[in-house]
Amino acid sequence: MSPVLAGVLQLLALVVALGLAYRPLGDYMAAVYSSKKHLRVEKWIYKSIGANPDTEMRWPAYLRGVLAFSAVSVLFLYLLQRVQGSLPGLLGFASIDPDQAFNTAASFVANTNWQSYYGEQAMGHVVQTGGLAVQNFVSAAVGIAVAVALVRGFARSRTGELGNFWSDVVRGTVRILLPISVVGAVALVACGAIQNFSGIHGVGQFLGGSQQWNGGAVASQEAIKELGTNGGGYFNANSAHPFENPNGLSNLLEIFLILVIPFALTRTFGRMVGSLKQGYAILATMGVIWLGFTALMMWTEFAHHGPAFDIAGGAMEGKETRFGVGGSSIFAVATTLTSTGAVNSFHSSFTGFGGGITMLGMQLGEIAPGGTGSGLYGMLIMAIIAVFIAGLMVGRTPEYLGKKIGTREIKLAACYILITPALVLCFTAAAMALPTPVNSMTNSGAHGFSEILYAYTSGANNNGSAFAGLNADTQWFNTTIGIAMLLGRFLPMVFVLALAGSLAEQKPVPATVGTLGTHKPLFTGLLVGTILIVTGLTFFPALALGPLAEGLAS
Repeated sequence: MSPVLAGVLQLLALVVALGLAYRPLGDYMAAVYSSKKHLRVEKWIYKSIGANPDTEMRWPAYLRGVLAFSAVSVLFLYLLQRVQGSLPGLLGFASIDPDQAFNTAASFVANTNWQSYYGEQAMGHVVQTGGLAVQNFVSAAVGIAVAVALVRGFARSRTGELGNFWSDVVRGTVRILLPISVVGAVALVACGAIQNFSGIHGVGQFLGGSQQWNGGAVASQEAIKELGTNGGGYFNANSAHPFENPNGLSNLLEIFLILVIPFALTRTFGRMVGSLKQGYAILATMGVIWLGFTALMMWTEFAHHGPAFDIAGGAMEGKETRFGVGGSSIFAVATTLTSTGAVNSFHSSFTGFGGGITMLGMQLGEIAPGGTGSGLYGMLIMAIIAVFIAGLMVGRTPEYLGKKIGTREIKLAACYILITPALVLCFTAAAMALPTPVNSMTNSGAHGFSEILYAYTSGANNNGSAFAGLNADTQWFNTTIGIAMLLGRFLPMVFVLALAGSLAEQKPVPATVGTLGTHKPLFTGLLVGTILIVTGLTFFPALALGPLAEGLAS
């Protein structure tokens, strides 16, 4: 079987699996967030934190819940790392330095999972399982909760109430993320991933030096790492490590876990607003961009540029022979079009255009299908922008799902789409202008610039992957990327929840002959074009200095 055919068959198998899971998972999540009943374990959690799950919240109260919970999470995870040297199961590792502890705490709470450390050489069992893995669950649940609050803003009228943050987070964790992660972890163990709490083992002498590996609860952390679009690996090699991702079957399973909730949330959206066709329109937009990027990535990586590439079947540098070009390309697009950031190959060694595709995927705002929750609310913001543009073209007040998009709504949407580009471009410019940060670059020219641009793109968009050629474990990068991750995560949520509150207060507007059909293919095409044009206008100059220049020069 040719490598190209193998890659196409993997993509087809993934599409079929996602299609089979779409309806039942989407309907189940809609039922979870619409139910009035509480499970017994949920009642215990509410009692322990002193929350009343039946109290409806307006958007400021909902936002305060998001920020307070996240602030406490950052503080807890920071302190846990700082006292690691006094904890059991530390595997001989010392406490984490302050700047790196801040960076890691901000990273995992912001659902970014950027790692400027070697996981197997820095974190003991308690920090890995009691700190990082816990944040993998709750940070993903926060993202889904904010998305559900926005959906309620569209679905409700003449009220500013968006639900209860504490109830949404607990339900997302207990009823959705936890059970699917258990099944996923068992499947990964069956594929060969490890799951234990063993210590460090010597495995022999290689090239005059000793080789050591430590065990850990890898499969369970791997499952929620992918399912919650988190991405932080137990080992530095991430999903290229055989303990995390043993073979081609586990590779497909991990890609499936990355994509299944973001895609299924479009059906949840359609079910909650009372129109499945609206959910299908959003799904189609996500699917067109994802399939287009995947096809483009496979084409660039399979394109042969000489005898070595012909023999290898494509650009195999930095890729695992277990997965090949096809499996690596599909994974790279899935992880950068979502907020996952896990890698089974090293994006820095992709072709110039291939590396640019991974970067552009993040710069779209990670909305195709995006992160757990963040992908849906990001796409709905872009839908509002598309409706506004359509309204300008025909001279009509824009409407979306029966709600008028007025001055307040469009200002909030505009602020949302400007936050991450401002963070990426300003921090990249500062790093390139100052004398010290550029010393962390291992390459010069266009590729070196791409390393820094990729780092801030990944941090501000809460992705977490890296070009791997940049030494980011410095005070400058730990601090600035940490700030970019926190601002890139929580400032957009402010605008999303304010928008949700504004929409929920409106009276529904009846559809007329002039109402734009936002469930039709015409709107899907408009939305795809809006996303690509807005992103292209924002990031094209920076991309031209980095991956485009490198690709044209090769």
